[in-house]
Order: sequence, then C-alpha cells, then structure tokens
Amino acid sequence: MTIGIEPLHPLYAARLTGVDIRQPIDESTMTEVRAALATYAVCVIGHDQPPTNEEHIAFSARLGPLERGESPKIKGTEVRLPYPEIVDQSNLNDVGEIYADDDRRLAYKRANRLWHTDMSFYEVRATYSLLVGHITPPSGAETEFTDMRAVWEALPQARKAGLEDLIVEHSYWYSRVQGGGPEPTEEERVTRPPARHGLVHLHAPSGRKALYLASHASDIVGMPREEARALISDLMDFAVQPQFVYAHKWRQGDVLIWDNLATMHRATPFDDRNFVRDMRRTTCREKAMETADSLIA
Repeated sequence: MTIGIEPLHPLYAARLTGVDIRQPIDESTMTEVRAALATYAVCVIGHDQPPTNEEHIAFSARLGPLERGESPKIKGTEVRLPYPEIVDQSNLNDVGEIYADDDRRLAYKRANRLWHTDMSFYEVRATYSLLVGHITPPSGAETEFTDMRAVWEALPQARKAGLEDLIVEHSYWYSRVQGGGPEPTEEERVTRPPARHGLVHLHAPSGRKALYLASHASDIVGMPREEARALISDLMDFAVQPQFVYAHKWRQGDVLIWDNLATMHRATPFDDRNFVRDMRRTTCREKAMETADSLIA
C-alpha cells in the first residue's frame, strides 16, 4: 500500500490517507507511516468512528516499546479506563461524569494547556504519543504543536552558542503547579522524581538537531535558578512564535500521532465544566521498561 500525505503546515504536520488503524496493517505500510513521522513529526489519521481501546493499543505497539504502568497517585481518584497502556486525557471521572470544580484531577489536567513534551520528567523519554478523539466538544480544545527542529534551526547562531552543553532538569510537579494545580502531597510527589536531559539533542529519525524543552523544565544544572528559568522562558517564547505553530482541529475518530523528541504541544481551553472531551492517549518510550518503573500521564 502507498499512503497519501497531505501537508498541513509549511514546516511539518500532515494528514495521512489510505491507513485505517482498526484494520490489520502490513509492515510495508508501517514503514511508510514511520517515514512520514520522521519528516512531519505530527501526523493525523482520520476515521469515521474511533478505534477501540484494543485497536488503539495494538497499533501503538507497532511504533515502539509501549508504556504500560499506573496513573500517578492523586488523592481520592479512581480509574475510568482499565487499560494500563492508556492515559485518560478526558474531563470525566470513573463513573463518566464531568469532574467537579474541586477535583484535583481537573486542576492538574488544565496544566496540559502549558507547552510541554510528554514524559520528559522520565529518564527514559517518550517517543511517539497517539491521541484518539472519542468525544470532542463543539468549540475550542484544539491541540497546538511546535516543531523543535525548525525552532533550533531558526535560532541565530549567537543564541545557539553554549546551549548544546546544557543539562535541564524536568519535574512533573513543577509544571502542574505552574499550570494552576495545587501543591502535591508528599505521597503524590514521590511518584514522580525529576529527570535530567540535554537541552539540545539529535533527532535520529530525521537526522536534525532539536531543542528538548517543556513546561516541566524547571532548572539547568550548574546555573542559578533565576538565570536558568529566564533562559528557559526565553527559549520557550521563541519556540511558540506563530510561524512554528500548527493547531489541530479535532474530529471524532481522529488519531493524532506526534514525536515527542521533535515537538512540543499543548491543549487549548474549552468549557470543561459543561462539555465532555474524551481523549485517550498511548505513549511509546525509547526502550521497554519494567511495569514498576512506569507511572504514566
């Protein structure tokens, strides 16, 4: 099979046609999908109905070691989707009702409106994320992306000087609080220790260098905190200029795939107290992990 590719942005992002993840897919087609992701980093595959959770998981596993674990321990929560591979990115509780105003999960989920890279707070990073639209609200709730390869290439040479040697610390709880969530309890905090990664890395599928940043980025090793956060903020601002941003407008049944090692993304606001947004995500990692080491979000 030869898939169709419709570019959605001048620099990256594409819609793929001729692929239905609800059906068996041969390896030659998967090779084409991987090649498209290497070039575009963000790809959408549309369906008239969302794939089942099982179909979602099975396709995701074709793209790399699949994250399997527990959701982070947040006080007073129960699981809605009993699949260790799926991150529930909805605004629904375990009985399918929209979160109450005082639900801690709603506050933490709103932090996803900050620009971030999935799971950068792990030593073993996320590669591909696959988000499926089961129920989409009538307005708002787009997912925005920026290509961090294009961002790196657009930085003036003088601003690149010295960046490739810097190591950044990423903390899940830092971004949750920055996004308006409550301070974590000690029980919550121990489920997510921080991780360190190079600020600049080589994106192997495309052979291009990329910045590796996120709202989880809290400090730079060996740099005073105030100076580090000013530098991180400056680079984040540069990275989300309009020429770099693609906004995906959701349709029910969309499967949106992105490469976390080449992009940042964020959710955008919608009326999350009155409309359901049921999104479900799987995530691949750089290598397979033991379940005990995997706590997903």
